[in-house]
Amino acid sequence: MRSPGRPEPSRQVQREFWRVVATGVSTAQASIAVGVSVPVGTRWFRHAGGMRPLSLDEPSGRYLSFAEREEIALLRAQDRGVREIARRIGRSPATISRELRRNAATRSGKLEYRALVAQWKAQQAAKRPKTA
Repeated sequence: MRSPGRPEPSRQVQREFWRVVATGVSTAQASIAVGVSVPVGTRWFRHAGGMRPLSLDEPSGRYLSFAEREEIALLRAQDRGVREIARRIGRSPATISRELRRNAATRSGKLEYRALVAQWKAQQAAKRPKTA
């Protein structure tokens, strides 16, 4: 797995790019409209063969959003418990516990949760095709 480095634009930005392309504008104009560089938009278009590779529908509430992951990270940094974090963001304690277990890294003997790394890992896991 590659290092996160510079994070990829969110799927929301990619969805918006494909919505703009669907209106008939060029990839360069669509890239500028959604705030990504022209080479990035051109690469998305070229890699997808000119067809949008993902659904333009907004995601259901099933998966944690980046905003929720940031909230988890902030509350965890304040030493809040799993149940309190779950109550505050409106999720099951099991969801929060699983998220922390999957994505907490050990730093100087203490587990730290980083929202950006967790989001990157989730996006990598969501990519297709899945290997068996």
